[in-house]
Amino acid sequence: MVGKRDYYEVLGVARDATDSEIKRSFRSLAREHHPDKNPDDPESERRFKEVQEAYAVLSDREERRKYDTFGHEQPGGSPFGPSGFQGVNISIDDLFGGGFESIFSQIFSGGRTTRRNRGRDLLMDHEVPFQAAMDGHEDEIEIDVLRACEQCNGSGSESSEGVRECPACDGRGRIQRIEKAGFFTKQVVTDCSSCRGEGRIVSDPCPSCDGQGRAKQSKQIRFAVPPGVTTGARLRMRGHGEASRGNRGESGDLYIQIGVQEHPWFERDGPDLLMALPLGFVDLVLGTRIEIPHIDGSELSIKVPAGSNPGETITIPGRGLPGGRGRRGRGSVTVLLKLDMPRKVARSLKKSLEEMRDDIGTDMESLLDSIRFEADNRRRP
Repeated sequence: MVGKRDYYEVLGVARDATDSEIKRSFRSLAREHHPDKNPDDPESERRFKEVQEAYAVLSDREERRKYDTFGHEQPGGSPFGPSGFQGVNISIDDLFGGGFESIFSQIFSGGRTTRRNRGRDLLMDHEVPFQAAMDGHEDEIEIDVLRACEQCNGSGSESSEGVRECPACDGRGRIQRIEKAGFFTKQVVTDCSSCRGEGRIVSDPCPSCDGQGRAKQSKQIRFAVPPGVTTGARLRMRGHGEASRGNRGESGDLYIQIGVQEHPWFERDGPDLLMALPLGFVDLVLGTRIEIPHIDGSELSIKVPAGSNPGETITIPGRGLPGGRGRRGRGSVTVLLKLDMPRKVARSLKKSLEEMRDDIGTDMESLLDSIRFEADNRRRP
């Protein structure tokens, strides 16, 4: 291509310039020659497009390698297709904020077998007992997943000669087209319809997988649930998702979304546990000690002070769940005291209670004082 300047010269950097040096130079030159700063200036418009083209090539590792080897006379012609580089629509704000990188990264994305050829990730729900939140849990699941066909080793072809490069996209798997966007033109990249984005065509399909290169296989997967796990947590099992098409990339991942079963009496707030403890009037007045089975294997001892009221709470530190994610220690257990009123009262007990009420007594002045005291407590901020 006669007359086209060297890309390194365009950006004013050395041939061994680092990626950050190339980006810094492009940002500075693109701001200097941006059409918004130079309206009705054909020379600035030409320089702006020239700077874009140089950066598009030198910021892409593979295209830079080709340019360093062949210069502008690359085999197969321009990397931008027969129409050459058409420019991309970059706002001047992008040049200050850094939003331009993703725009350029898409220009040559069709020529790679990178992440777009990666197999799909999978998501599965799995329920574990509440005890797993205390002790952790070892478990196993069975899934049916698309894996590389064993007969054709994932190629999709019955023979090694049955796979050829797609002529429509030159093996890229993607087609570039030019679209007008106001003052600018932009390149749009889509999957090649001839090869369905795979970059290859199978003419001798494997009968086992019908040329897909993948087939459903049953797979057992063991995994560990960490202590402190919460509902909604996801465990990532690398490489246990679907195989890539044509075995041309890495397999996807399997995500196991955990659901923790409810406990018979505990409610959970992170590592803290909350429970209600219904007690009779006598236990609240005189106080008591209650011991109940606990999920850590030791009895949970709850000391209720004399004169306790319904609605008060007792906090027992260090007897909750592990914090999870590397946090040390355990949460607390909060016990909410409730008054458990009997539905039926024996005649003998009823007579004793009536005598007790007469002995305790409640005069009107004391009752009004209690009402005022409760009202003041409610009004306090």
